[in-house]
Amino acid sequence: MAPVLLLVSAMCTGSKTDGSSPSEEHRALKTATFAGGCFWCMEAAFQGLDGVVEAVSGYTGGKKENPDYREVCSGTTGHIEAVQVRFDPRKITYASLLNFFWMQFDPTDAGGSFVDRGSQYRSAVFFHDSRQKKLAEISKKKFQALGVFGKPIVTPILPAGKFYPAEEYHQDYFLRNPGPYGRYRAGSGREAFLALLWGERSGRARPRKRLSPEESKKNLTPLQRRVACGGGTEPPFKNPYWNEKREGIYVDVVSGEPLFSSLDKFDSGTGWPSFFRSMEPQNILERVEGGAGEGVFEVRSAYAGSHLGHVFPDGPEPTGLRYCINSAALRFIPREDLEKEGYGEYRTLFKRAGDPGKRE
Repeated sequence: MAPVLLLVSAMCTGSKTDGSSPSEEHRALKTATFAGGCFWCMEAAFQGLDGVVEAVSGYTGGKKENPDYREVCSGTTGHIEAVQVRFDPRKITYASLLNFFWMQFDPTDAGGSFVDRGSQYRSAVFFHDSRQKKLAEISKKKFQALGVFGKPIVTPILPAGKFYPAEEYHQDYFLRNPGPYGRYRAGSGREAFLALLWGERSGRARPRKRLSPEESKKNLTPLQRRVACGGGTEPPFKNPYWNEKREGIYVDVVSGEPLFSSLDKFDSGTGWPSFFRSMEPQNILERVEGGAGEGVFEVRSAYAGSHLGHVFPDGPEPTGLRYCINSAALRFIPREDLEKEGYGEYRTLFKRAGDPGKRE
């Protein structure tokens, strides 16, 4: 299967070059390390992301130095198959990588990954600094609260150790051997599992309309343009959705990306629409903003790059998060209009209490 691309446009944020030299750009790169079963599959997934410079298959987590594939497969080295990602944080955030990571495997399986059994195929997030650790903990809690896996997430968050690149024939295996790779991915059960859980959403934002930056801005009011494209903030209690109580979903005012549900909305007392989780986490980007407090991140839409608001660590359970969002960055679709507006697949969220299928 071709690697899934994360669509992050320049609708609102714009694209530009900063004149950095190659050496400066190299120094700006960051490292992330993830394990999600077979490293062929994890490498293939991350290689397709805009902002990822390279993804290397390898071994980590054990004590034996310079292990080879045969030794790791024996399960005696303590190492697990992993992928080490070098990425440009100016193009993709670590939080976005985490969003993508959780949607590539089954994080509830402690005994391996799909057809591959044994400790060498277990999953993990290996953090490289305290900020990555904090982001990973928040991300894990967020995906657990979505309830899509049906069981507790058992993937541990561990300090990164020595990473040993795998043998050359394992690198870019999905490109060098597309036939065997495709058959393995399908035969292992990974393909069917991800399709059942996420469908086409696995790492991909799904806008309902694709507008050029000029078209998108032309359709916005001055306030919407100032907030969504300029990073501004609207007045509290004087915006249309802070006290909206109808059932429905909230989408990005620029691109139409589904973002939040009324089922996850609560009265935070702040005067802005507040949600304890995002309805479609792959459509949300979270990044550290200068001057923000501990655990506070700016929130943007993944496709349009629209500024939405911020997420704070003081929300209600089950996530403990508070997405404080500007009404000017959103468009509300009432439950009864979902079908005609092109969001019919979300109708099942709003079955009445006691009906099967209503999300709790």
